[in-house]
Amino acid sequence: MTNAMTAAPARNLLIDTLRAFALIGVYMVHMFEQYEIYWAAPQQNLTHTIFTTFFMGKAFSLLTLCFGLSFFLLMEKADQRGVDFSKRFAWRMVVLAFIGLVHSLVYRGDILMVLAPLGLVLIPYHRASNQMILGVAAVLLAQPGLLFQLAGALSGEPWANQPPHHYGDTGPVFYRTAPLGQMLVWNVWQGQSFKWWFFLETGRLFQILALFMVGLRLGRAGFFDNPDRFKAERRAALTALAAIAIACHLGVGPLQSLAPDAATAPMARKLIGTLLGGWFDVSLMGVYVLLIVELYTGPFRKALDRLAPMGRMTLTFYVLQSLIWVPIFYGFGLGAWKWLPQSTALWLGVGFLVLQGIVATLWFKRFHYGPLEWVWRAATYRTTKVPFVR
Repeated sequence: MTNAMTAAPARNLLIDTLRAFALIGVYMVHMFEQYEIYWAAPQQNLTHTIFTTFFMGKAFSLLTLCFGLSFFLLMEKADQRGVDFSKRFAWRMVVLAFIGLVHSLVYRGDILMVLAPLGLVLIPYHRASNQMILGVAAVLLAQPGLLFQLAGALSGEPWANQPPHHYGDTGPVFYRTAPLGQMLVWNVWQGQSFKWWFFLETGRLFQILALFMVGLRLGRAGFFDNPDRFKAERRAALTALAAIAIACHLGVGPLQSLAPDAATAPMARKLIGTLLGGWFDVSLMGVYVLLIVELYTGPFRKALDRLAPMGRMTLTFYVLQSLIWVPIFYGFGLGAWKWLPQSTALWLGVGFLVLQGIVATLWFKRFHYGPLEWVWRAATYRTTKVPFVR
C-alpha cells in the first residue's frame, strides 16, 4: 500500500461546496418531513408548497450528481498512478452499502443503500466514450419505462392503471407510535421494500443512474476544475435549464387535463405528473448548480468556501443527523411530531446546520477526514494507515 493511495487527497473547494449544498438541502427536507412522519397527514400550506417545489428531489439530485463526479475523481487519480481502481471501487461500494444497512435500521429512508449498488453500474463506463455516456444519460432521463406505462394507461390497459405498490406505504403512520424494537425489525424488510418500490415506480432509479453519468461527464470535462473556461456554455445551459424547469412545472396541469379522468384511466394523470415532476427536479437542480458556480466564480467565493468543510463531512453528517433527529421525532423517542411545530423544527434545523458548519471548520484544523469518511477510506484500502490526525 503506497503513501499516495492512503494520503489525504487535494481538495477542490467548489466540489466540496456543492456537496455541502446537497447535504443542507437533503437535511432541511428531512426536517420538513419530520423524517417521513409528516406524510401521515400532509398539510397543503405555504411551507409545503415551498419545500415540495424548490427542495424535494432537487437536493437529492445534486447529491447523486456529486456521487458520479466523485467516481470520476477516484478513478482518474488511480489512472494517474497507473492503477486500476475498478475492483477497489466495487469493494468501496460494498462498504458503503454496509454503512447504509446499519443506518437504515434507524432511518429507512437511507439513500446509501440505493447509491452503493447502483454505483457498481458506473465501473464499465469509466472508459466509455463521451457520446455513449451522454447517450445513456439522455435515454435514462427520458424515462422510457414511465413513458411506456403512460401509453398503456392512456389506452386503458389494466396493468398500466394499477396503483403503484408504494402507495400502500404505512411507514409514516407506523413511526408515530412504534416501539424501538418493532421499528428496527420493520425497517429490515417492510420499510426497505416500500422504499425500493418508490424508487422503481417513480423512475428515481433511472434518474440516479443518469445523474451519475452526467457527474462523470462533467468531471471528465474538467468543468469544476476551471469553470471560467465554460462561461459561455454554462450560461447558455442555465437559460435552457430554467426554460425546461418552467415548462415542466407549468405544463403539468394543462397536459393532465388532456388525459382521461380517473374513472377511465386512473393512473394516466398521475404518471404525467410523475414524468414532468422528475424532469422539473433535474432541470431545476441544474439551474441551482450553475447559479452556485456563477456565484463561486464571482465575488462570493470566500463566503461559499466556508461551506466546503461541511461538504468534506457529508457522510458523517448525513448519518449523524438521522441518529439525532429520528429519536426526537419518532414515537419510540420524544415523539416530537405531536408537539413540535413544523416552523420551529425548521428553525432548529437551520441552527443545527450552523453548528455543523462550525464543527466541520474546527474539525479539519485537527483532522484530515471526518470520522465516517476516514472509516470508509480505511476500509476501502483495508488499512488503518490512512492519515487521520494532522
